[in-house]
Amino acid sequence: MSLAAQVLETHPTAQGGPNRDALAKCVEECFTCAQVCTSCADACLSEPNIAEMTKCVRSALDCADICDTTGRVLSRQTSTDTNVVRSVLEACAAACKACGDECERHATMHEHCRICAEACRRCEQACRDLLASLA
Repeated sequence: MSLAAQVLETHPTAQGGPNRDALAKCVEECFTCAQVCTSCADACLSEPNIAEMTKCVRSALDCADICDTTGRVLSRQTSTDTNVVRSVLEACAAACKACGDECERHATMHEHCRICAEACRRCEQACRDLLASLA
């Protein structure tokens, strides 16, 4: 069991069930994606063809911020507003899709973009899985 899952289980309002697993996975994927996107954006800034990487840098930084915020919102379990959770998950999935698509355009030339696209796809799927469990 991951540390994210463990700490979520210790929360006084923890109720268990399949939603708890989807929640823990989504929190982990959000924070991983935020880190990978930040690192990818930084690597893009060091590429010799920086003018071609502007959209990729912007997309990765936006995705990193949205993923970080989503992970933080999901980590808070007291008096959760499901409408807010649903909104941040939808925004995160959209940002991950956009960033993943952009990074895939550069993946054959830049390994960091390939890795970032993979992290975005995993996070997008985790957000969609958690959204489905909220219905």
